[in-house]
Parts: sequence; C-alpha cells; structure tokens
Amino acid sequence: MTLSSADVAHVLAVLALVLICAHFGGGLFAAVRNPPVIGEILGGLVLGPTVIGLASPKFEQWLFPPAGTVSAVLNAFYQLGQLLLMFMVGAELKRTARGQAERRTAGLVALLGICVPFATGIGVMALVDYRPLVGAHGSRLTITLVFAIAVAITSIPVISRIMLDIGILDTALARVVLTVAVIEDITLYLVLAVVLGIAAAHSGGAYGISTMLSGSIPALTVYYVGVSVLFFAVTGVFGAAFFRWYADLRYNFIEKRYPVATRLLFLLATVLCCVGLGINPIFGALMAGLAASQGDAASDDVMATSRALTAWESINQFSLSFFIPIFFAVVGIKLNLVKQFDIAFFAWFLVMACVVKSLSVWIAARLAGEDVQQSNQLAIAMNARGGPGIVLATVSLAAGVIDVQFYTAIVVLSIVTSEVAGLWLGHAYRRPQAAAGQPATSVPGSADAVP
Repeated sequence: MTLSSADVAHVLAVLALVLICAHFGGGLFAAVRNPPVIGEILGGLVLGPTVIGLASPKFEQWLFPPAGTVSAVLNAFYQLGQLLLMFMVGAELKRTARGQAERRTAGLVALLGICVPFATGIGVMALVDYRPLVGAHGSRLTITLVFAIAVAITSIPVISRIMLDIGILDTALARVVLTVAVIEDITLYLVLAVVLGIAAAHSGGAYGISTMLSGSIPALTVYYVGVSVLFFAVTGVFGAAFFRWYADLRYNFIEKRYPVATRLLFLLATVLCCVGLGINPIFGALMAGLAASQGDAASDDVMATSRALTAWESINQFSLSFFIPIFFAVVGIKLNLVKQFDIAFFAWFLVMACVVKSLSVWIAARLAGEDVQQSNQLAIAMNARGGPGIVLATVSLAAGVIDVQFYTAIVVLSIVTSEVAGLWLGHAYRRPQAAAGQPATSVPGSADAVP
C-alpha cells in the first residue's frame, strides 16, 4: 500500500502531537517528583474523547480515526512501546533482599501480599454480578482471574522510579519492596498468560502451534496452561545462559559493532517464539529482558560489560523518548471518563483493592518483625500498580476478556495508587532528610529509568 503525501503528513502530525502531549505531561509530573507515567497518560487523556472529544468530536475523530492509515500506524507504535516497556520491566527483575531479616520480611510480604488480595478478589467476584465487566471473549473464570490480578499486582517500574527520585533505592525498604514485586509480578503474569490463552481458546483466535490442536476448549485450555508454565520455567532457568552464549559467539559481529541490535534481536526472537507457541507476545518481551539483563550481569569480560551498559542506556533513551510515551499516551487517548467510567463501581473497587493489598502487606511486615513505620511504608509502596496494572488492562481489553468500563477502572486505579505511593513516600523520606540537612538525591548511574 502506497501512502499519499496527505496520509504521511497526517501520520507525522498525529505522532508529533501525541509525543508532545506525553512529554509535556510526563515532564510536568516529573518536575514535582511524581511518576512521569501518570503525566504521559493524562497528556493522552487530553487528546482523547474525555477532553478534546467532548469539546470538538469532529476534530477528535479526524485526529484519531477508528480505522485507516493513522489508526494502523499509531497502533503499531503502541504495540512496540508495550513490548519495549515489558522488555525494560524484565530487565529490572533482578533486585534481591540482603540478609536474613530482609529475606524473612520479603518472603512473608510476598506470600500474604499475593495470596490474600488474590483470594479476596476471587471471593468478591463470587458475590457480585460479573456480566457488566466481561468482554466479548471473557467468561466467569477469566474475568475473576483478571479482577484478582488487578487487586494483587504491584508496579516495579513506578516504585523503582519513585525510590530513585527520592534517593532511597539502595535502602532495606527498596530492596524488600522490589524483591517482593519481582515475585508477585512473575507469579501474576503467569496467571495472566493462562487467562489470555483461555480467552484465545474461547474466541477462536488461537495462533501458532495451538491451531494444530483439536480445537476443543478443554484441550486448548490445558495446552495454554502447560505451555505458559513451561515457557516461564525454561526462559527463567536457561534464558540468561543462552543469551550469554549468543552474545559471546565468535562470529557475532553485530554484538561487537551494534550491541543494542543484539539485545533487540533477542527481544524479537523471544517474542516470535511466544507467537509460535500461541502465548501473548508481552510475556516474550518480559522474559527476554530478564534473560538479557541477567546474561549481561554474568559476563566476566570487561569489554563485553562496557558494551552492555552502553547498550542498555541507549535502549532506555530511545524507548523512554519515543515508544513508551506513545504507549502510555494512547492508553490515555482510549480512556473515556465521560461515557465509560462508572464512578460507583470504581469507588468501591478502589477502596477494596487498596485496603486489602495494604492491610495484607502491613500485617505480613509486622509478623516479620518490622516496626510500625517500616510496615506503613511497605504497605503504601506495594499498593502502587502503575505500568503492570495498565498492561493488565490493555491486554485484557484487547483479548476481549474485559469491557471498556472495567478497562477504564483498572487504568484509573493504577494511576491513583501510583500517585498516592509517590506522594506518601516523598513526604515520608524528604521531611527527615530536610530536618537533618541532607537533601534527597538520586542514585547516579542507575538504570531504573522506567517511568
């Protein structure tokens, strides 16, 4: 298909406008030490049906037509941004608690912080009418699991960025929070992979090897559960060693000349592997980031380590400059708070999710021997849902598991909980530092730049 000059101009104008609004919103929030992701989403919100669409529906429809060249190109950048976000999130799944006390706290918080909210989410969905929340390809089982994940999930990127900004990334609190978040997110992403597989079986939208099965829903469900667990296990155990072997190949001239390309090719290969297996591509990106970052950390070659650091910094730069802001801005563009936001449902959903998550973490921290203040900080920090919550909403909506109103509720929940965590931790840690005459500073050279 050949694009006319008018089509090219339209696409470029829309991309520029989306990028400007995303960076303006992100920069504004970053300036007041709030998670930039919230500003990026709100920048997109202004361009969508909530603001511009309400003031001038025709102009909003011209900007973002439901079909055609602009829609296809914007969706392509949106998908690439989502994959790069998950790739960078995967690269962050490597922090661990130190010492017996921190490990005990992390273990108890992870256990109660996953099990209690997840079980509560399942229990709540057994008591309410699930039908208003379900999408075209959803079922009671899949909508219940998505609801439970939304209650239980924690954001590694947002929490990392908040702690980086207030200068506490190398504290016991940060190590415990990020260790728990790693355990929680891998567990809940595995559940999400199963949910999306079941939805694909119900929708007839199976792809890859799964299309060779009998087509019966029970057979496809068993396949998706088994292959998802197997994929996470194999890539988790052998992924880092495979990446290190691939990067160290004698004739791998790409690694020596363009180390960024090596990691992006590994990302694409892992994503294509997921597509072939019938698993949602975001999990390939997640595990590719984990394997590549662990593989780079395992290298004892000084030159290779230097190339890897440069490569990750470059990936950070172009992802955070272009693709990821577009992804979050499009999330905002898709929100329609005028027609697709049930305030009553959101109010009890927000209160229930925050109370259950925070209380379970607080009790776990107290049982582990933490004092009240540390338990409070852990409870608030672990309540932020941020990027993972937004990814949960977007992929569940795209798979037809949830409807647009539940999508909107999960996204707004992610925004509100991330904002509360940022404000709480910023206030809690800046006041003691200011009293001691020590300004909060960022950790130099940190790779935790994911919004």
